[in-house]
Parts: sequence; C-alpha cells; structure tokens
Amino acid sequence: MSVNSERPHVLVLPEDQANREIANGFQLHPSVDPRRIQVMKDLGGWTRVLDEFERVYVSKLNQNPNYHIVMLIDFDGKSDRRAQVDGHIPDGLRDRVFVIGVLSQPEKLKEDKNLAFEKIGQELAEDCPTQPDGIWNHDLLKHNAVELGRMWKTLGAILFPSKADSRRGQ
Repeated sequence: MSVNSERPHVLVLPEDQANREIANGFQLHPSVDPRRIQVMKDLGGWTRVLDEFERVYVSKLNQNPNYHIVMLIDFDGKSDRRAQVDGHIPDGLRDRVFVIGVLSQPEKLKEDKNLAFEKIGQELAEDCPTQPDGIWNHDLLKHNAVELGRMWKTLGAILFPSKADSRRGQ
C-alpha cells in the first residue's frame, strides 16, 4: 500500500531482508495505521541506507513536511554507529528522521526471542513504547530508548491514531 504524501506518514528504510520483515510485522499490527507507513525495499547494508537517504530522501524531506524517515539498521555491536548515521542527517531534518535497530544483528534477536522476524515486529508495535518491560527493553534493543522516546513524540499519533486518542482523554 502506498502512503498519501499529503498527510503525515513514515517511510522505513531497512538495511536488509531481516529488518524489512521486522518492519513488515510492525506495519501489520492492528493498532498501526497502514495508510501512514510504507516499508521500502531492503538496501543491502547500513551504508547503502545512508546513501539512499542522502541521494533520494533528503530532497523529499525538504520538499514535503509530511515525510518522516525511520532508518532500520544493524548496529553490528558498534557503539558509535548511531553517531555515524546522525552525522549524515541535516540539522533542519533531525526532528523527522530516526535511527533504530538491533545492537548486533536481527538474527541474534530472533534466536534470543525464538520468534519469526514479523512476529518480532508485531511485538515492537504492541509495546511501542507503552510497555517498559516489553521487547524494547531486551538487551539487544534497549540502546534505542532515547531515540524511541524522541520517535514516539513525533510518530506516535501518526502511526497509532487510536493510542494517541486514548492518551488525550487521560
């Protein structure tokens, strides 16, 4: 399904097939508005995600304030990976671009959780970010905590309109 570029929406740039399957599972969760998220093709590496972001999506973000990007990458155990990626995000776009992923690789998370990638994605959506003891707190995902909080403030109402509506009443 294609998103409506005239409304706020999220494009997910997955590093590889495993990340794409996780993103697809997230998108399939019944609380996620499928008209507001589009998972793009896997790009074959985190540096290719950066290249595609700079080559294609920076101009789209500059042209349309409704675009939001989530780069879904493997951190490959590198503590400086987020800083490396953040260095490629222009200052004026930082509030609409997010970088998340597994600390090592998705295959390790799949093994630890004994779940298919799509099921992991559905659990991530289920717990996003309302369950502090949920999957986001797993050792391979908890390094995303600050980015997840930042992401939720911007993307929560876009991706989860019913959750956003229920919070307004509290």
